[in-house]
Amino acid sequence: MSEIATIAATIFKRAGKAKRFVVAIAGPPAAGKSMLSAALHDVLPEGAAEIVPMDGFHYDDVVLEKRGLRSRKGAPETFDLAGFEVLLKRIRAGEPDIAIPVFDRSVELSRAAAATIGGDVRFILVEGNYLLLDEEPWSRLAPLFDFTIFLDVPRGELERRLRQRWQEHGRTEDDALAWIASNDMPNVERVLARRRPADLVLHEETG
Repeated sequence: MSEIATIAATIFKRAGKAKRFVVAIAGPPAAGKSMLSAALHDVLPEGAAEIVPMDGFHYDDVVLEKRGLRSRKGAPETFDLAGFEVLLKRIRAGEPDIAIPVFDRSVELSRAAAATIGGDVRFILVEGNYLLLDEEPWSRLAPLFDFTIFLDVPRGELERRLRQRWQEHGRTEDDALAWIASNDMPNVERVLARRRPADLVLHEETG
């Protein structure tokens, strides 16, 4: 059995007879959260799972400029945590047809109501950097997850992936390196230093 299939089987077993089961997939920037979420979505029963990205709750750049946080985009304080928390509570309540925002990295904007979650969806795969952050107010999210996964990737590998990511999005090498040093790596360190224990930790050594 593949690692993905094994994780999916664990989630299925943990869910038991629950009508809705919320899984947190956390880790630092570039750890592979979106890839794992997509892989699990594909192996869980068809139509039974949906992905909810935390990145949909990025504050717009206009808001960040007003708050003096544009240079820290991606840090915990640059997300609408209250809105994200409300969404998770609605999901847990089993409301039908819940609209969710999705962040479009190609234009650095969140698209409102870009996806929906039907009332019959059983497995909710929530992915984001700070789902296990042990700081107020983020720690309020803890009871909203039924199962938690943390992706543990070496810092050097994270830096390599981040360089590749930003260059693919049009940044020059110098600009990418400057942004990673001033913004991404401080976020990485915060995730690693201030996280709650996860139910499952996946260790990865290489890209």
